[in-house]
Amino acid sequence: MAAPSEASMKEIRELIAVDTTSRDTNLPLIENVVEKLQAYGVESSLIHNSEGTKANLLATIPAHDGTRTGGIVLSGHTDVVPVDGQKWSSEPFNAEVRGDKLYGRGTCDMKGFLGVILAKLDKLTEAKLAEPIHLALSYDEEVGCVGAVSLVEKIVADKLAPRGCFVGEPSSMRAIRGHKSMNVFKVQFNGVAAHSSLPSEGVNAISYALRFANFVEQVSAELRTSGPSDDAFIEPTATMNVNKFDAGIAVNTIPSQAVVFFEYRSLAVVDREALTNRFREEATKLEAQMQKKNPACSVSLEQQAGAPGLNTELDEDIVAFAAACGAHATDEKVTYGTEAGLFQAAGIPTVVCGPGDIAQAHAPDEYVLLDQLVECEDFVDSLIAQLSR
Repeated sequence: MAAPSEASMKEIRELIAVDTTSRDTNLPLIENVVEKLQAYGVESSLIHNSEGTKANLLATIPAHDGTRTGGIVLSGHTDVVPVDGQKWSSEPFNAEVRGDKLYGRGTCDMKGFLGVILAKLDKLTEAKLAEPIHLALSYDEEVGCVGAVSLVEKIVADKLAPRGCFVGEPSSMRAIRGHKSMNVFKVQFNGVAAHSSLPSEGVNAISYALRFANFVEQVSAELRTSGPSDDAFIEPTATMNVNKFDAGIAVNTIPSQAVVFFEYRSLAVVDREALTNRFREEATKLEAQMQKKNPACSVSLEQQAGAPGLNTELDEDIVAFAAACGAHATDEKVTYGTEAGLFQAAGIPTVVCGPGDIAQAHAPDEYVLLDQLVECEDFVDSLIAQLSR
């Protein structure tokens, strides 16, 4: 069994030990990375959230002639999902090797990838790179690719113009060229409360919320039967679900409030703005119906998270470059969303390629195979060699 280097294991263990669950700050991890980069003479730019409690990191390792534009982005998120309510066989934030696996929250998604990069900082900075390498670390990917929006905007604003990007999400080191978009919504219905024996005096928020939920199902069925399709996906069409419903206070009260949470995941070719507008129009239509009964009623639709799909063409240079670095070529597309679509939307051809299997991500006893970390090390070594020619 191949084993990762001691340097990689050390860096990964340090990353796992910092609890960066999305609800909490990631600043201790980011500040640690800043110090590591400074030790190699690499300065970082931090892009904070509005509260100042979290930050993205953008750093450039220039080419040997000082060039800082062009080159390749290595991107990953720093946050992890909660361990609440999960039964673990070991401490989630203390990485532990058992057999051929490294266990811990984030080992797979995606601190294994980040740890390997940090362990290679000596080689990255010593190499005579013909092109720069940009390191892009984000916050709050797990709650909807929130941080990466300002991170990509910074890359564009600084005119770094990278020719490609690798997002190190777990893909079993396959070069993934496609995934669906991710879109999450909260729709709140404000009706009028009344005693259940006097329904004419109230406006039942649940009734209208259920009509909206039914509309979501109708659109979902429409897209399944007549929408665009791609057989490279397990689910070849857009998928759509009402995932949460909060309403009511008692069985003898006309409910004054109901909240519907739903999401859709669409192919990259789908016009997300047009599709989202269909739901906005339905919400407006239901609001008008409610206000006919009582002008005090209202309906609000809020998009809580969203990121575009990824559809990198086979003939893009970044695909051949991924193969040259040792990524496994595939025509498969994945069901999960990533930040890759944000990079592609900014004109940066992007491939998802990282160690681990998405089936282990977010689960209790999350793990990454040690062999996968070795493959990731080899990938980064090959990337350095390719960029040093």
